[in-house]
Amino acid sequence: MATTPASQQAAPQGAKPGPMKRILVIALIAILAAGAAAAATWFVMSRHPAGVPAASAGPAAAAPALPVYYALEPMTVNLQSDDGESHYLRIGLTLKLDNQATQDALVARMPEIRSRLLLALSNKHPSDLAPLDGKRALATELAVLISQPVGGNERPMHVDDVLFTEFVVQ
Repeated sequence: MATTPASQQAAPQGAKPGPMKRILVIALIAILAAGAAAAATWFVMSRHPAGVPAASAGPAAAAPALPVYYALEPMTVNLQSDDGESHYLRIGLTLKLDNQATQDALVARMPEIRSRLLLALSNKHPSDLAPLDGKRALATELAVLISQPVGGNERPMHVDDVLFTEFVVQ
């Protein structure tokens, strides 16, 4: 009579899981991962309408057009003086424009624009240009002067900003 101890009889039942059990566990994990990915995709896609990127909420949030910068040649003008001394202003300007068509129109009218700028600048006093607020007011005034139409049937041009690249009062 051959007897086997109890510990040897229990070993085959709970020892190593078979290859079928491993495959089932791996398949179950893969199905759960695929379901989680599908749920996340559905959640993200249901929050945004089809064809609209997540970054933009509508036509108002479309990517803004890049501005066009146009540098004018530096100008030197005599300033008005009440003290009898000669004062000069050397100024360099760069215009921030909304599009290339505006730049083309400005280039075509550049002699008139430079004349307007020189006349306006030569009418300034050095004390008006010294403070920061005076420089800001001058930039606004120059933007208005540049955007004014030359002829009666022209429409005004849009100048976003006048930027100083050189500003020396002597």
